Amino acid sequence: MSSNDSPSKPKGCKRKVLITLGVMFLLVVGAGAAFYWWQNRPITPVVLDSDEQRSLESKVEAVQKRTYEPGTKAITLSEREVNALFHHNTGLGDKVRFELASNAVHARIRTELDEDLPVVGGRTLKAKARFLLTNSDNTPALILDDLTVWGISLPNAWLAELKGQDILTNIGLDMSNNQIAAGIKDIRVDHGKITIQLAE
Repeated sequence: MSSNDSPSKPKGCKRKVLITLGVMFLLVVGAGAAFYWWQNRPITPVVLDSDEQRSLESKVEAVQKRTYEPGTKAITLSEREVNALFHHNTGLGDKVRFELASNAVHARIRTELDEDLPVVGGRTLKAKARFLLTNSDNTPALILDDLTVWGISLPNAWLAELKGQDILTNIGLDMSNNQIAAGIKDIRVDHGKITIQLAE
């Protein structure tokens, strides 16, 4: 071994350590940037393509006219169809986005607050809510499971003890003795779709 080989080893080790640290730093920065973008991603209205629009229109027509094919007693809507319908009827598709999860509906809200509001005026409100659509008796309901504002899950006391309560009942709609509810046998929410099973 020549005398020139020995000093190169520590230099080579140091270079490997620096490269490893640099790669790790880039990975951490990249992950942080991706997380920040995901948390602050804009909400854009869902626009269906022509095939999706025709499919949705046929489902809406079937509900309005009650012209179901023999044996068909279920209405299934995709997450995109739910959001497109919501935007079409409210114009709020750029502020609210629904995500269909397992046995729950998540609502993501992003909107600019009025400048005149104290403390938070002019800020962008970012909130997430989780709702359950049936109660323990499998009756249609709208139960607030959780509400997160700016990444903080709000205490139930701040929400007038609404967590776990059926909001429909609280506003005076008794779904346990209701003609619309009586016509619904089951509501099932899976990832990306909601299925409403109709009664006989």
